[in-house]
Amino acid sequence: MAADSKTEKTSGFFAKLKARLNRGTSWLASDLLGLSQKPLDEATIEDLETRLLTADVGVNATEWLIAEMRREHRRAAKQSAAETLTQTALGLLAKVEAPLRIAGHRPFVILVLGVNGTGKTTTVGKLAHRLKAAGHSVLLAAADTFRAAAVEQLEEWGRRANVPVIAQAPGADPAAVVHDALVAARARSLDIVIADTAGRLHTASGLMDELEKIKRVIKRFDATAPHETLLVLDASQGQNALAQALKFHERLGVTGLAITKLDGTAKGGILLAIARELELPIRFVALGEGVDDLEEFSASEFVRALIGERAA
Repeated sequence: MAADSKTEKTSGFFAKLKARLNRGTSWLASDLLGLSQKPLDEATIEDLETRLLTADVGVNATEWLIAEMRREHRRAAKQSAAETLTQTALGLLAKVEAPLRIAGHRPFVILVLGVNGTGKTTTVGKLAHRLKAAGHSVLLAAADTFRAAAVEQLEEWGRRANVPVIAQAPGADPAAVVHDALVAARARSLDIVIADTAGRLHTASGLMDELEKIKRVIKRFDATAPHETLLVLDASQGQNALAQALKFHERLGVTGLAITKLDGTAKGGILLAIARELELPIRFVALGEGVDDLEEFSASEFVRALIGERAA
């Protein structure tokens, strides 16, 4: 019964993911169906390079994929171009498929980062709901005191997920909000604290300084924390999402990624670029606006949806 339930869940994930990606008109799966029987010759490679770049894979990752495809093809020369790309992409993404594990610390502290518009606060709410459903006690810290209505938005998600929220007035010190949440979580013997932070542009030094201060406050509370520094990236932003990830990781040491907005404007290939350039664990993929629309990342399911079932 458990196996059947898992199969249904995986099938549902694939169907939703494929539907989101298929809303676009210039993505890999629709193009690669024509390559399902073609050999990996130079003409096909040139065609593939164009398609990968169009799908937001980026120059560096595309060059790496093509080089790896050549090696894979020498090993299995009878494979079609689409089959070779599938195996190569799966090998890359499997290295960053890493579910979030809650263990060893109480409270387990999750610091959530991301620029405005990525769906950061929404992802915090969905994650809280997911963890609560898994049997954990969760507390939210409304540390985005910069953006108008951010606290109200998080409080609404707290109501939807049925978890408490620690908040102060707009403009309050974000680090103080997180500190209050940590103290409250310890006093109430809660399992998890999720801190929603401000999301101005990643190039704003003031934001990075603020986030570093929050991390220092968290470490004074628990030297091992934060136990997860989760960066939320908007897939529809393409190579700009990669630039954001590089900056946040450089300053704050990102430990996991949540990818949002895999809809009509997202081509999906940016995940290949992120996997190649950063090698950071991809924890979650957000597939919609509902409270349940946050799934653990599956490399095999993503490759099936991105490149196409027939190719896989």
